[in-house]
Amino acid sequence: MGSAYTPGLAVSARAVVDKVRRLPIKGQVLVQVGQTVSPEDPVARAELAGDVETVRIAEALGLEPSELGDKLRVKPGDRVEENQLLAEARFLFGLMKSEARATTSGTVDFFSAVTGHMGIRKPPIPIEVKAYIRGRVKEVLAGEGVIIETTGALVQGIFGVGPERVGRISVVAKRPDEELTEGAIPPDCRGLVLVGGSSVSLQVLRLAASRGAVGMVVGGIQDAALTEYVGRRIGVAVTGQENVPTTLVLTEGFGSMPMAARTFELFLSLAGRECSLSGATQIRAGVLRPEVVVPIDFSEGAVGAARAGGGGELNVGTPIRVIRVPYFGMLGNVTALPPELVTLESGSHVRVLKAKLADGREVTVPRANVEIIAG
Repeated sequence: MGSAYTPGLAVSARAVVDKVRRLPIKGQVLVQVGQTVSPEDPVARAELAGDVETVRIAEALGLEPSELGDKLRVKPGDRVEENQLLAEARFLFGLMKSEARATTSGTVDFFSAVTGHMGIRKPPIPIEVKAYIRGRVKEVLAGEGVIIETTGALVQGIFGVGPERVGRISVVAKRPDEELTEGAIPPDCRGLVLVGGSSVSLQVLRLAASRGAVGMVVGGIQDAALTEYVGRRIGVAVTGQENVPTTLVLTEGFGSMPMAARTFELFLSLAGRECSLSGATQIRAGVLRPEVVVPIDFSEGAVGAARAGGGGELNVGTPIRVIRVPYFGMLGNVTALPPELVTLESGSHVRVLKAKLADGREVTVPRANVEIIAG
C-alpha cells in the first residue's frame, strides 16, 4: 500500500492553535509570556512615520531662496498647525506683503536654503496588532510581536474574503445541503457568525450583513455573486483585506456545495460559543487558509488536544478535497495510491491517486491537486 504526505484543511474539535501576531515595522510589544489575552487586546504597537508635504516657500513669497533668511517664522523641529504662517515678506515700505502658510499640521522636517522648500512631516500613523484569538502568550518576538497559543476547535476553509473578526456561532441551516434563504437569517444578527449549508446568494449575504452579522460560513457561493459582493474579481493575491461588512468563509468551493457533514456537525456542537474568524486566503506559495477558531478550555477533559498541523499522511481511505479543476471542491476518499509516475498532457511526470468522490465517480488526479480533510 502506498502512502504520501500532503497538505490538508483542518476540521478538528480539539486542536492546539498557534497564531503569530507581527507588526509590519519595528515597535513595542505590550504583553508578556504567559499572559492571558482576549481577541480585542492590543499585543504590539508601532508608529509609522507620516508623509512629508513640501511647501514652496520661495515661490509663495516671490523671492529667491537666498533671500529667505529673516523671512522664516518657524524652523526644523517646530510643531505647526494647518494654515499657520511659515514665512512672510513685506514690500513697498510694508504696504504690501506675501505669505507662505502650512498646508497641513505636523512638524517642520527640513528647510532647504538651496531650493527654498520646507518639508512638514504629518503626524505619525499608529499601528496596533490585536491578539485576534483568546489564549496565552507563548512567545515574545522582540520588537516585532508575539505568538499566541490557544486550544479549541479549528475549521479551515478552502476560500474566504474579509478581515479578522470575532463573534458568536449561530447555525442557521437545518442541514449541510440546505441553501440559505432570507427566512433563515435572524432579525438581529449583531455579533453573530452565521453557519449555513450548501450555499448563500448575494441577496441573502447582503441581508445578513445589513442585520449586523460579522461572519458567515457556508459550503460555497457562485463566483459571480462573490465578485459583486467584493466589488471586483478576486485574483491569486492574498485576500482578507476586502472592505466587506461580513467576513465570508467557504468550506467546500464555488457553486452550490453541501458542507461536509462532519464540519456541519462540529459547528452544531459549537453553537453559541465565541469564535475568531478570518477570510485571509492564499492558495499558491505560502499557503494561507481562511479559518474559524473556537477557544475551548479542555483542562477538565480526559483527552488532550492535538496540535493543529498543515498536513498528514495520505493513505487508502483518507478523506480528501480536490483543489484543482475539473473536480475543484469535490470531496472523496482515496481508493488507491499507484507508486509509478504518470505523464500528464503538459508533459510533466507526477504521482497520482485514485479516489471515489462523494457523487460516486471514480477519478484519477495528481496528488498535488488534493488536500487532506484533517481531523
